[in-house]
Amino acid sequence: MTDALLDCVRRCAMAHSDGNGVACTPIPGLTVIRATAPGELQYVISRPMVALLLQGGKRVAFGQRTFDFGAGESLLIAADVPTVSQITAADARTPYFSLVFELDLAVIERLVAEMQAVAPAPDPAPIRVDATEAEVADAALRLMRLLERPSALPILSAQLVRELHYWLLMGRHGAAIRNLGIAGSHARRIARAVSLIRADYAGTLRVERLADAAGMSVSSFHEHFRAITSLTPLQFQKRLRLIEARRLMLSEGAIAKRAAHAVGYESVTQFTREYGRLFGMPPARDMKAARTRLQAP
Repeated sequence: MTDALLDCVRRCAMAHSDGNGVACTPIPGLTVIRATAPGELQYVISRPMVALLLQGGKRVAFGQRTFDFGAGESLLIAADVPTVSQITAADARTPYFSLVFELDLAVIERLVAEMQAVAPAPDPAPIRVDATEAEVADAALRLMRLLERPSALPILSAQLVRELHYWLLMGRHGAAIRNLGIAGSHARRIARAVSLIRADYAGTLRVERLADAAGMSVSSFHEHFRAITSLTPLQFQKRLRLIEARRLMLSEGAIAKRAAHAVGYESVTQFTREYGRLFGMPPARDMKAARTRLQAP
């Protein structure tokens, strides 16, 4: 079954990958990743998702913890958390292939209600790696095969997406995912606040508004926000701003000053200092290094 899934993912990647090795699919939240060499460090604040690694290797760091995983294993990220990741094993003969599936909180909420899981479990770690279960791989395979039958997509994709969520809920990752579907869980409350930060990361952050969205006092909100994301709300906003600024400079050729202002910085000096602290070098040097890597044979 794993070999069949790898074949489907390989065909999708070869047919649809962009210059970065990313193949978006017509199914929302379902993406295929391909790489033929180890990659550079990637800084992101991930949305809740599951990545099925089918070939190659990857390393993901969260806070002080590092996770290495390879073919036949799945990475779960069950909250909006900052990660630094890198593809560690890939070459032209055996490329890296993974299938990334963003979790749909509405689907999880409906399933949890039907499964009668009414009480939140103790909040587990937001990131974990486990062996991919057969039921999950089977549901993912049928979902990938559906991409090759475009006429069936609008009729069958929703139920296969639901089934994949179900098997994830029933498996080793289930406790962490289940909390996302329970309105009273800390994970779900903090997710509501995170959605507000993501929607207006360049604006002025009002912690009182975020705490109100989470249904918590300000002090309780700070405590649970940091416990789940590893950052304070202000640090979370700052990380979003810096990641987006880097994207603007890399993909759109924006100069540092324009990128800084676009993401909400008033002081370019402060932006440059904080950018260097996160990415290891100031914007100009980082962009020069990135261009050099792109031009390398």
